[in-house]
Amino acid sequence: MRFFSAASALLLLAGTGASAYAPSSSSGAFVPRSRAFSQSSNRRSGRNSGNSLLVMKDYPKPNVEDTDNYRTAETLSSRFSSYSPDGGLRADTTQTKKVAIVGGGLSGLACAKYLVDAGHEPTVYEARDVLGGKVSAWQDDDGDWIETGLHIFFGAYPNVMNLFAELGIHDRLQWKVHKMIFAMQELPGEFTTFDFIPGIPAPFNFGLAILMNQKMLTLEEKLQTAPPLLPMLIEGQDFIDAQDELSVTDFMRKYGMPERINKEVFIAMAKALDFIDPDKLSMTVVLTAMNRFLNESNG
Repeated sequence: MRFFSAASALLLLAGTGASAYAPSSSSGAFVPRSRAFSQSSNRRSGRNSGNSLLVMKDYPKPNVEDTDNYRTAETLSSRFSSYSPDGGLRADTTQTKKVAIVGGGLSGLACAKYLVDAGHEPTVYEARDVLGGKVSAWQDDDGDWIETGLHIFFGAYPNVMNLFAELGIHDRLQWKVHKMIFAMQELPGEFTTFDFIPGIPAPFNFGLAILMNQKMLTLEEKLQTAPPLLPMLIEGQDFIDAQDELSVTDFMRKYGMPERINKEVFIAMAKALDFIDPDKLSMTVVLTAMNRFLNESNG
């Protein structure tokens, strides 16, 4: 178990964003290593040079701030720096508390940041010698980058986007073209996409992206998929929360959704969201993510 002062943890969070970390040999804190871009490690190390067809391209940052969810996150986080620990205006420091945070993942580091903003003194405890949890990354002895989990942030993550703005690390994100890319299980080696057309607002951009794709699902399968999802759009979170007793698989069977939706979409979503299979994941988790993506143009 290693422990880190809030200052060292926040220095890393602000200084490297989603970069990799390496333990310092001289202290209990971490020091940042070079940023981990999405380049092939073979290209960096010189192996197989000239064979890579990888093309890097930056896309402009979308307007993720002009949503109610982002404004709510911004308002909530700003209160931490405005008020003292006892709830009054910041002045009296007698209510400052020493707080232990178990786990140096993204949530633990963010928690430490906001506790400091509120005038407390947190200490982060982490069992491993790298910070970041599921978004940690480090370089092995061969020079290859090892990633834990998905290193992806969506525009529909208002708390994370607001945190990045407060730390001034938006430049550490590399925005990609607005499309969803799927590897087709029935056609190994082939890919298909849901392409979002600029200028079309949510949720119509998502619906159009699905209708324009002719490889993923047949028209009949698309028509079977839409009705179960309409209550999510109309009733919102109340409907979503009511599905918590159903797994993704149970929900599909209850509403007669085609099995290919599970194979082509829901298995990937379940693995990405919670690292488990659809028959073990609550449909509330999937619907919450889908509802956010459907309702935000740059989600």
